Amino acid sequence: MSVVALRLCGPLQAWGSGSKFVRRTTELAPTKSGVVGLVAAAKGLRRTDPLGELPGLRLAVRIDQPGRLLRDFQTAQQPRKERDGSVTWKSLPLSERYYLGDAAYLAVLEGDQALVEQIDAAVRSPAFPLYLGRRSCPPAGPVALGIYDTDLATALETVPWLASRHHQARHRAGRVQLETIRDARPDEPGAERIHDDPVSFDPNRRMYAWRSVLRDSVVVDNPRGVGDVTPEHDPMPVLGGG
Repeated sequence: MSVVALRLCGPLQAWGSGSKFVRRTTELAPTKSGVVGLVAAAKGLRRTDPLGELPGLRLAVRIDQPGRLLRDFQTAQQPRKERDGSVTWKSLPLSERYYLGDAAYLAVLEGDQALVEQIDAAVRSPAFPLYLGRRSCPPAGPVALGIYDTDLATALETVPWLASRHHQARHRAGRVQLETIRDARPDEPGAERIHDDPVSFDPNRRMYAWRSVLRDSVVVDNPRGVGDVTPEHDPMPVLGGG
């Protein structure tokens, strides 16, 4: 197996998994439906096209820079032409849309070598514009990070930290601990189930399946830090308990 690494960074991102009607929420990390949708757009697939082998890819995400949760309150009006030729405006329902501001993620997809190579080539020269969850969220900078001859877990540990220079400089430790979310293997203990595995993006029959994920963390180098990972504070020695 090989993996293809993707850099998901931008001013705004939105990774919804259960948004409905006028309240559009976002998860705090990229969803599999969002990442597969980005790859499908790069490959030139339309929403009504079969996804083929893409849902079978294993996904892992590393939260390199959490960003900030933003709320956008939106109003809209729709023009309507009356019988006398005049135009009136009909108010549409108010809506709330949530975004992640200034976030950075590493997404890694694991699959057959040929498919991984196709994805890397497509993301470097996409057929359709790429976006981070919603069309109003374009990526900042290149998305493709290349192909690695390794597995998901190793890629999460070895791909360099993607946080901004400012964010890296704020962490003085030479190594930092980052949260990860990856597809769990069958019967792997500690897994949870989430409903974001795409089956079809067809607007008339959009479908998602459940998948098992495992939340963990990895430690990576901080190129702008000094020393080791900041140790947890232990007050017991001071209180005479150790």
